Amino acid sequence: MIFLNFDSVNVNVGEKEERMMMTGMHTVVDIFCVGCGSIVGWKYEAAYEKSQKYKEGKFIIERFKVLGPDGSLYILSPEAQAGGSDVDDP
Repeated sequence: MIFLNFDSVNVNVGEKEERMMMTGMHTVVDIFCVGCGSIVGWKYEAAYEKSQKYKEGKFIIERFKVLGPDGSLYILSPEAQAGGSDVDDP
């Protein structure tokens, strides 16, 4: 997962929705690759908890959904992996 603090390029954004994340309720929009239309992550529009306000306006790009410049998947070494996404998966 890549946490970006600037505008992402080559993506379109979806509709705003409320989503319960591991860190609380947030308003987010999914972001889509402009080339293939796949969801590659999301953008935090609003955070309801004061401690999470720093996320507002930031993009999350899920590394495993993005191909590298040579067309291969980005593969991290086990020691470089820092955990999963913020979304609560049932």
